[in-house]
Amino acid sequence: MLEDKNQERTSLSSMGEFGLIDHLTKDIEINQPSTLKGIGDDAAVLDFKDKRTVISTDMLVEGVHFDLAYMPLKHLGYKAVVVNLSDICAMNAKPTQITVSIAVSNRFPLEALEELYSGIRHAAKVYDVDIVGGDTTSSQKGLIISITAIGEAEEADITYRVGATDTDLLVVSGDVGAAYMGLQVLDREKEVFKVNPNNQPDLEAYDYLIERQLKPEARKDVKELLKALEIQPTAMIDISDGLSSEILHLCKQSNVGCNLYEDKIPLDPQLINVCEEFNIDITTVALNGGEDYELLFTIKMEDFEKIKANPNFSIIGHMTQESEGAHLITRANTKIALKARGWNAINDEE
Repeated sequence: MLEDKNQERTSLSSMGEFGLIDHLTKDIEINQPSTLKGIGDDAAVLDFKDKRTVISTDMLVEGVHFDLAYMPLKHLGYKAVVVNLSDICAMNAKPTQITVSIAVSNRFPLEALEELYSGIRHAAKVYDVDIVGGDTTSSQKGLIISITAIGEAEEADITYRVGATDTDLLVVSGDVGAAYMGLQVLDREKEVFKVNPNNQPDLEAYDYLIERQLKPEARKDVKELLKALEIQPTAMIDISDGLSSEILHLCKQSNVGCNLYEDKIPLDPQLINVCEEFNIDITTVALNGGEDYELLFTIKMEDFEKIKANPNFSIIGHMTQESEGAHLITRANTKIALKARGWNAINDEE
């Protein structure tokens, strides 16, 4: 569907900072009982009583984390919320509030920010979190979004990266690698479009991969799924920078090693087909792709029977003694040292 290039645009300078804030936040509702005061004062006021509070923040920068050539602003707003909520879920906690801060250049009209905020509000509604504050300022480099997520949990439920033992099983939710290949498809179609702007891509064969890239979901459901199974994870992390990187984080923090089995890594059939089309090694993508926002966690060996047949989870390996190191056990039963080759946010190499 082609964008109407003649639609009316409202300059942000005509709004003023406070007028812009009022305009973008006027329809925001408060739903969480722990939110005593949201937008409209110097700070939000939250009341969690006897529960523990968890807080995480993430920043998305245009040209580094997203490309507006193929990322719709509404999807960007949604994704910006989700990637932060995923960090709360990775603590085995319940997300409850967010704050939203943006820096924006004068090339963006009011209507563009309305689209962005519509995605933010939609994500807040889907995940039942309150928008309780934030900030807006100008930018000379494009669009920057910073979101802080807040959550709550019982002390006994909170799960850290430290806690895994050398006899634990390694488990992952969902499947991995799809978001990375969705990005490869979008980058390819962007280059085709630059050569021939009249060419409209047919992306039906890549719908799952593209959705995983443009509109990921945080695994808020995992906390309740594990509770229903009567399983308390011993360590947990979300997969934002790649499966191999996250495994090594758990190993380092918990002072353990790991054996990851190549044939146990969950892969979507569409990912397999597109990796073959691009002539890219599937396991390399699964290990290093990132942005899947699935949860990677360890459980006690005695919980195997509780989780082994659950379709939401895959047991992909087991932890070992730290001295053994972290390894990938290939389909050919070869043992290869696991390396972190995922996303590096401060890597300046082209």
